[in-house]
Amino acid sequence: MTTAPPDIVREVVIAAPPEDVFPYFTDPEKMVAWKAVAAKLDARPGGIFWIDVTGHDAARGEFVEVDPPRRVVFTFGWESEGSAVPPGSTTVEVTLTPDGDGTRVRLVHSGVPDGIRAGSAEGWDHYLPRLVIAAEGGIPEPDPWAVST
Repeated sequence: MTTAPPDIVREVVIAAPPEDVFPYFTDPEKMVAWKAVAAKLDARPGGIFWIDVTGHDAARGEFVEVDPPRRVVFTFGWESEGSAVPPGSTTVEVTLTPDGDGTRVRLVHSGVPDGIRAGSAEGWDHYLPRLVIAAEGGIPEPDPWAVST
Protein backbone atom coordinates (compact mmCIF):
# COMPACT_ATOMS: atom_id res chain seq x y z
CA MET A 1 0.00 0.00 0.00
CA THR A 2 1.38 3.38 -1.03
CA THR A 3 1.01 6.24 1.39
CA ALA A 4 0.69 9.77 0.06
CA PRO A 5 3.42 12.15 1.22
CA PRO A 6 2.43 14.45 4.08
CA ASP A 7 0.93 17.79 3.12
CA ILE A 8 2.70 21.11 3.63
CA VAL A 9 0.32 23.19 5.74
CA ARG A 10 0.83 26.85 6.54
CA GLU A 11 -1.43 29.50 8.10
CA VAL A 12 -1.08 33.26 8.29
CA VAL A 13 -3.44 35.95 9.53
CA ILE A 14 -3.76 39.07 7.40
CA ALA A 15 -5.22 42.36 8.64
CA ALA A 16 -7.57 42.68 5.66
CA PRO A 17 -10.95 41.13 4.81
CA PRO A 18 -11.15 37.97 2.63
CA GLU A 19 -12.49 40.03 -0.31
CA ASP A 20 -9.22 42.00 -0.32
CA VAL A 21 -6.95 38.97 0.15
CA PHE A 22 -8.53 36.59 -2.38
CA PRO A 23 -7.32 38.47 -5.52
CA TYR A 24 -3.70 37.89 -4.46
CA PHE A 25 -4.23 34.30 -5.66
CA THR A 26 -6.20 35.06 -8.83
CA ASP A 27 -5.13 38.47 -10.22
CA PRO A 28 -1.79 38.46 -12.11
CA GLU A 29 -0.78 41.95 -10.90
CA LYS A 30 -1.47 41.05 -7.28
CA MET A 31 0.37 37.71 -7.62
CA VAL A 32 3.42 39.61 -8.89
CA ALA A 33 3.26 41.83 -5.79
CA TRP A 34 4.26 38.93 -3.51
CA LYS A 35 5.26 35.74 -5.33
CA ALA A 36 6.32 36.19 -8.95
CA VAL A 37 8.10 38.39 -11.46
CA ALA A 38 5.41 37.57 -14.07
CA ALA A 39 2.07 35.76 -14.00
CA LYS A 40 -0.63 34.51 -16.36
CA LEU A 41 -3.71 33.52 -14.41
CA ASP A 42 -7.13 32.57 -15.78
CA ALA A 43 -8.99 32.12 -12.50
CA ARG A 44 -11.72 29.68 -13.50
CA PRO A 45 -11.82 25.89 -13.31
CA GLY A 46 -9.56 24.60 -16.09
CA GLY A 47 -7.92 28.03 -16.53
CA ILE A 48 -4.15 28.42 -16.62
CA PHE A 49 -2.06 29.06 -13.53
CA TRP A 50 1.41 30.16 -14.63
CA ILE A 51 3.92 32.17 -12.62
CA ASP A 52 7.56 32.98 -13.25
CA VAL A 53 8.57 32.95 -9.62
CA THR A 54 12.16 34.15 -9.79
CA GLY A 55 12.97 35.02 -13.39
CA HIS A 56 14.45 31.55 -13.87
CA ASP A 57 11.91 29.22 -12.18
CA ALA A 58 8.42 29.08 -13.71
CA ALA A 59 5.56 27.06 -12.28
CA ARG A 60 2.50 25.91 -14.21
CA GLY A 61 -0.78 24.22 -13.44
CA GLU A 62 -4.45 24.98 -13.69
CA PHE A 63 -7.20 26.29 -11.50
CA VAL A 64 -9.41 23.51 -10.12
CA GLU A 65 -11.78 25.49 -7.89
CA VAL A 66 -12.38 29.23 -7.60
CA ASP A 67 -14.90 30.27 -4.92
CA PRO A 68 -14.37 33.96 -4.11
CA PRO A 69 -13.60 35.08 -1.49
CA ARG A 70 -13.41 31.76 0.36
CA ARG A 71 -11.34 29.21 -1.51
CA VAL A 72 -9.05 28.69 -4.46
CA VAL A 73 -7.47 25.41 -5.55
CA PHE A 74 -4.89 25.01 -8.30
CA THR A 75 -2.43 22.41 -9.50
CA PHE A 76 1.23 23.33 -9.42
CA GLY A 77 4.56 22.11 -10.75
CA TRP A 78 7.83 23.40 -12.19
CA GLU A 79 8.50 23.74 -15.92
CA SER A 80 12.24 23.03 -15.56
CA GLU A 81 13.49 19.95 -17.39
CA GLY A 82 13.55 16.86 -15.18
CA SER A 83 11.72 18.53 -12.28
CA ALA A 84 10.67 16.20 -9.45
CA VAL A 85 7.40 18.17 -9.55
CA PRO A 86 6.34 18.55 -13.19
CA PRO A 87 3.60 21.03 -14.13
CA GLY A 88 0.25 20.21 -12.56
CA SER A 89 1.55 17.33 -10.43
CA THR A 90 0.81 18.80 -6.98
CA THR A 91 -2.21 20.64 -5.60
CA VAL A 92 -2.39 23.87 -3.61
CA GLU A 93 -5.60 24.56 -1.66
CA VAL A 94 -6.07 28.01 -0.15
CA THR A 95 -8.91 28.67 2.29
CA LEU A 96 -9.70 32.18 3.50
CA THR A 97 -11.69 32.48 6.72
CA PRO A 98 -12.75 35.70 8.44
CA ASP A 99 -10.74 36.17 11.63
CA GLY A 100 -11.92 39.24 13.55
CA ASP A 101 -11.34 42.18 11.19
CA GLY A 102 -8.85 40.13 9.20
CA THR A 103 -8.45 36.87 7.32
CA ARG A 104 -6.90 33.54 8.27
CA VAL A 105 -5.25 32.08 5.18
CA ARG A 106 -4.74 28.30 5.35
CA LEU A 107 -2.59 26.88 2.58
CA VAL A 108 -2.30 23.13 2.02
CA HIS A 109 0.18 21.95 -0.62
CA SER A 110 -0.36 18.24 -1.28
CA GLY A 111 1.47 15.68 -3.37
CA VAL A 112 4.97 17.13 -2.89
CA PRO A 113 7.54 14.31 -3.08
CA ASP A 114 9.62 13.57 0.02
CA GLY A 115 12.90 14.63 -1.59
CA ILE A 116 11.82 18.22 -2.17
CA ARG A 117 9.25 18.76 0.57
CA ALA A 118 11.68 20.71 2.77
CA GLY A 119 12.52 23.06 -0.11
CA SER A 120 8.85 23.54 -0.98
CA ALA A 121 8.03 24.30 2.66
CA GLU A 122 10.91 26.79 2.72
CA GLY A 123 9.41 28.43 -0.36
CA TRP A 124 6.01 28.91 1.30
CA ASP A 125 7.77 30.16 4.46
CA HIS A 126 9.57 32.73 2.28
CA TYR A 127 6.56 33.88 0.25
CA LEU A 128 3.65 33.89 2.73
CA PRO A 129 5.10 36.75 4.84
CA ARG A 130 5.39 38.70 1.57
CA LEU A 131 1.68 38.00 0.96
CA VAL A 132 0.84 39.39 4.39
CA ILE A 133 2.71 42.64 3.65
CA ALA A 134 1.15 43.05 0.19
CA ALA A 135 -2.42 42.15 1.22
CA GLU A 136 -2.22 44.58 4.15
CA GLY A 137 -1.41 47.36 1.68
CA GLY A 138 2.37 47.38 1.96
CA ILE A 139 5.08 46.76 -0.60
CA PRO A 140 7.35 43.79 0.12
CA GLU A 141 11.08 44.37 -0.25
CA PRO A 142 12.49 43.15 -3.57
CA ASP A 143 12.53 39.35 -3.53
CA PRO A 144 16.12 38.22 -2.87
CA TRP A 145 15.36 34.96 -4.69
CA ALA A 146 14.37 36.74 -7.91
CA VAL A 147 16.79 37.60 -10.68
CA SER A 148 17.45 41.34 -10.62
CA THR A 149 16.76 43.24 -13.77
